[in-house]
Amino acid sequence: MMEDAGEDVLRQRPNMVVTFFKRLGQTYQLMLDRWTPYTTSRWVATVVLLCAFIGRIIIAQGWYIVTYALAIYHLNLLLAFLTPKIDPAMAELDADEDGPDMLPTNQNEEFRPFIRRLPEFKFWYSATKATAIAFFCTFWEFFNIPVFWPILVMYFITLFCITMKRQIKHMIRFRYIPFTWGKPKFQADQGKEEAK
Repeated sequence: MMEDAGEDVLRQRPNMVVTFFKRLGQTYQLMLDRWTPYTTSRWVATVVLLCAFIGRIIIAQGWYIVTYALAIYHLNLLLAFLTPKIDPAMAELDADEDGPDMLPTNQNEEFRPFIRRLPEFKFWYSATKATAIAFFCTFWEFFNIPVFWPILVMYFITLFCITMKRQIKHMIRFRYIPFTWGKPKFQADQGKEEAK
């Protein structure tokens, strides 16, 4: 006699191609999850990839527009990394709404940690992915658009200086430091010594 298999008979098994790509995605996510705590090694790998890209550009003598687009994208990522999640300039406009998300402006206000608009891991991931895509683009002549590269370099330097000047003025005006190495940290040993 035939046994009743219930819903298993009605449910179709996934396609082999779908299963392959699902498994590939899971393996890729597992690799990213395992690499998350190793910040230094992640950034070293990204710098090596970026150096390989720059070496490819220098040796091939082309793909300057791809390099310029990559540099603009990296500048955009850097700005998002240095900017707080809740912009104090926009919060200042909403004077009637004094929410807890604003950065403290006085010494006696409550401490609120700096929360980035773009977290470090997403910054690294986006920069690495963009560099890999740009490196991949250098193997197609279609992306090798002839341009006078010194103009692009000068324009990027000008854009970088103006943008960083504006960002530094923003940091000074709203009194925030987007890095933690300069901030004091509580030491557990100090608390034990004071108790003695």
